[in-house]
Order: sequence, then C-alpha cells, then structure tokens
Amino acid sequence: MEKRLKVNGEVEEKTLDQMKKVMEQADYGVLCADNHLGYGHPIGGVAAYKDRISISGVGFDIACGNMAVKLPLKASEMSHDRWKELGREINRTISFGVGRVNEMPVEAEFLDTDANWENEALAGLKDLAAAQLGTVGSGNHYVDVFRDEDDFVWIGVHFGSRGLGHKATTHFLKKLGAKDAMDADPCIVDMNSDVGQAYYEAMTLGGKYAYAGRDWVCKTVSKIIQGGDHWIDEVHNHHNFAWIEEHDGDKYFVVRKGSTPAFPDQRSFIGSTMADQSVIVRGLDTPSAKENLYSTVHGAGRVLSRTQAAGKFKGWGRNRVRVAPGLIDEDAMREEMKANRIHLFGSGADEAPGCYKKLDEVLAFHSDSIAVEHRLTPIIVCMAGSDTRDPYKD
Repeated sequence: MEKRLKVNGEVEEKTLDQMKKVMEQADYGVLCADNHLGYGHPIGGVAAYKDRISISGVGFDIACGNMAVKLPLKASEMSHDRWKELGREINRTISFGVGRVNEMPVEAEFLDTDANWENEALAGLKDLAAAQLGTVGSGNHYVDVFRDEDDFVWIGVHFGSRGLGHKATTHFLKKLGAKDAMDADPCIVDMNSDVGQAYYEAMTLGGKYAYAGRDWVCKTVSKIIQGGDHWIDEVHNHHNFAWIEEHDGDKYFVVRKGSTPAFPDQRSFIGSTMADQSVIVRGLDTPSAKENLYSTVHGAGRVLSRTQAAGKFKGWGRNRVRVAPGLIDEDAMREEMKANRIHLFGSGADEAPGCYKKLDEVLAFHSDSIAVEHRLTPIIVCMAGSDTRDPYKD
C-alpha cells in the first residue's frame, strides 16, 4: 500500500497531530469518525505496520470489545417495573468497578492449559486473572439491555481484559522505556524480536480472556432475564487489538484502538450513549471500506473529558470531594433517563450523553463502508459508579 492517512469525519487539531506522529512509523493509517485524543495513539485510530506492533496503539485495555446477543424474547412481554427489577438483579450480580473480583468463579479451559501463562509479563497473574474473569470494570464499560425495531431483546456488553491486560501492558512499556503520557511517542516493538513475540503472546492471551469474560456476562444476564443462556443471534468483536491481515497482497500487523474490524459481511455491535440507540452493522465491500482498512467506529466518541464533564475531585470513595464544577448536571442526566424510561444503575456525569458525539452523525461518515442492520433502544444501563477510578485511560 502507498503510505497515506485516511481521515473520516471531523477531527480536532491535537488528535490529528497525534495521528501524524503515529504515521511517522506506520505504513498506513486511518482515523475513524469517533476519533479523539488517546494515550500515545488516538482513539478511533488504525495503523498498519510491516513486522511491528504499537503497544500504545493496542493500549492498556488489551482486547476491549463489544458483544451483543439477541434473545428469543419480546421486550413487551415484561412490564416497565419488571425491567427495573431485572436491572437491579443484573447490577447486583455482575461486578463493576476497579480491582473487583467475581463472586462466582468462572471455569475456562485456557486458564489451565494455555502455554502463554509462562509469558514474562503474565508471571504470577493467573490467580488475579481467574478471580477477575467476568467482571466489567469502570469508565465507559457497561452491561446494557435493549429492544430492537421488532421488539426483540438484546444484551450488549463492553469491556476488555481487566487487570490482566493493564498489568501486561505496563510491563512492556516499562521494559521498553516508554512514557505513559498523552503526548508520549508511540511505543513500537519489532515483531522479529524476543520482546515483540512475548508481547504478541500476552496480547493473544488477553484476547481469549476478554472473549471469555464477555461471553460469561452475556450468559449470566441471559439467565437473569429468561432463565437460560440461549440466544438466537450473536455479534462479538475486539476493538483494542492487533491483527495479522493482508492488504494489497502484503502482510501487515493492523493495530486498531477504539476501532472495530468491518470486513465485507463482518458484523459489529457499536454502542452509543446511555440514552441513545446503539446499532448492529455489517461491513460492505466498497472502495471506501478498503481505504479504511475495513475498519469502522467502536462508539460515538467523546467530546468532553471526564474532568470537563464531572468536575475536579479530591480523594475516592467516601472521601471524594468536588473541588471544581463540571459542565454536566448529573441530576438532570438521571431525570432525562427516567423521562426516556431507561433504568440506569451506577454511572455518573462523566458518562452522560452530553459527553459524546451523536452516534448517527458519526455513522454517517462511514455510510459507504458499513450498513446498519439493527437499531437497539436501551431499556437497562448498568455501569460502575461515578466514584470509581478508571485506570484504562480510554
């Protein structure tokens, strides 16, 4: 491929400058329309490398992704009050927040059999990983219940590899002497080196871990809603990962950070804000899709930082005190959710709808590379509380 940067949608100058820095070492790049500034690599940024991977590009939350499943159940079969009761049970059953462990241990074969547990970055982390498998975390991670245009119920979840991915990434950044800062240069590793192979092994295991966690949460929520873990449709994707792909006859390591793979006929679940419709999309085989390296958005994209939205605080938990106001009125946000008949559990001003772009406006910039199959209207939204720290910097 000829070296170039494909930009979709509007982009702030700082985000574009950050992507230009990525392009100093990448062979090809894409900015999706949900782009915004990230740590060493923009969210919504895609970079293709020959024989290299950007650890900054994959990010701290290795294999963060979305999963959505469609249940053989109509939303109208439950009353509004019954959905509220189910939301409470989901919120009680699934663990949200930093450092949380799962009170219901999850069985997963790879925890015992995967050879990559011998990886230098994962030494001593198996017990932590096993304890956290199936927990959701904080920040913009969620468990939602939706109804589609035909009134069918969907479960949608968004989270990644939890403490396992964060600790593995921290290990490699330190090993390579990389800075942990928004304006840091991308941390690039040669895939022909021992450390490159070690990182790829750790990332691959993080991918298995994230897939297993999201699958368990969907099954658990399905049991709460309908008494069983069966469904009639499933869509599941990472959006913080590096894939080996062929483009124009050459092999590349394609790093997507906050960007969803969207190859022809590949389906993706793209989440919106807590108040707006999310979507199931299908990739198209078009020149634009090819120029985008068959990549699309992973969400709506932030327009306000967490501090801008919620204000500045000191301390955490019971000792948390606001020292400067934010732009979002959390009480008004919660009233808006009630008015929209959406049951909200947890969250805070830093995840309010006003913190994000409008998903439909973002999707419009990708309309020649993806097609919307289903629109999902939220019924239940479950997230960590506003007093929970987000270590993933996404």
